Amino acid sequence: MIELGTFTIPILLTIFIALMIIVSVVINGLLLKFSSNLGSKNEFNQVRWAATTKPAFGGVSFYLLFLLAIVFFSIFFPNQEMMLNKKFLGFFLATSLGFIMGLADDAYNTKPFLKFLVQFICGASFVFTDNLITVFPWYSVNVFFTFFWVVGLMNSVNMLDNMDGITTSVSTIIIVGALMSMAFRSAVVNIDMILLMGVLAALLGFLYYNWNPSRMYMGDSGSQFLGVFLAGIGIEYFWNAPDYFGTISPAKQFLIAILMFVVPISDTATVSINRIMKGKSPFVGGRDHTTHHLVYAGLTDRHVAIVMIAISLVAMFIGIFVINNVRNWTTLYTVLSAVLFLVIFIGLYMTTRISKPKTKA
Repeated sequence: MIELGTFTIPILLTIFIALMIIVSVVINGLLLKFSSNLGSKNEFNQVRWAATTKPAFGGVSFYLLFLLAIVFFSIFFPNQEMMLNKKFLGFFLATSLGFIMGLADDAYNTKPFLKFLVQFICGASFVFTDNLITVFPWYSVNVFFTFFWVVGLMNSVNMLDNMDGITTSVSTIIIVGALMSMAFRSAVVNIDMILLMGVLAALLGFLYYNWNPSRMYMGDSGSQFLGVFLAGIGIEYFWNAPDYFGTISPAKQFLIAILMFVVPISDTATVSINRIMKGKSPFVGGRDHTTHHLVYAGLTDRHVAIVMIAISLVAMFIGIFVINNVRNWTTLYTVLSAVLFLVIFIGLYMTTRISKPKTKA
């Protein structure tokens, strides 16, 4: 067992995240150099915003750094109960299934039913290992919301991955929000903190290649892994997080969760509503996302990414402020938080009503 002093731990964590960012850059660079066509889907099987085909294997680096984070924790913060912990094993199983299913989809374009089945199994893994939402007084309602949250986010993150840098940046902000929420409650280093830092480093290293103009995509292996991972941290640190002041309010927990994930939720809801209104399946790819319509309205791809980052940052800081400063949750706070979410959602939704699709050169 390695003994660590109080002042050694922050230095060790700083070195850890710096090295992990470098590892992420190196891994993605090697994959880009030696596997230029790996994970590049046939253009007839998936609608891509970019005019050129690019490799889509960013998810490989996400999962590898996720595993490296577990190894790092096992070495420097020995905890014999970690691998025997039911909640951790359920989370590990779900994220691994998400990654494997996404990897198979990148390679073989799996059937939508099979993808949904695996997503449902990921949700079941959460429920049966006590990783479920617990803020409501009825178990059946908690189970329903857990399945809806996990399956919904896996699809939502996948759908948001439609333009350079957006999903990577938004996911980074959500993870930073979870780390901030954790830091305000406890300074103890645990496996969750190390996993968050490891995946954060993976995203930052990948962003070097994914920022517009991108050289690679994360692929379904990345978006499905992130969907499960973010669903898990959302449950643990937003839905079920102990209130800083000791009073749990389901409305507060619910609104904090949807504010933290406001960009993927708003985009998915908008696309689903519009496609259903046109008699189309919400799960078929297309260039009709809120991000695309912002380009149709005159913004560049890079400016759209900046807009989405700004929205996510504002929502995240408001969520963290609420978590750590609102002592007594009242109806007024519920209304204000709901209005904020609706303003963002309606604002993004209206971009699809006032701008017209154009042929991308």
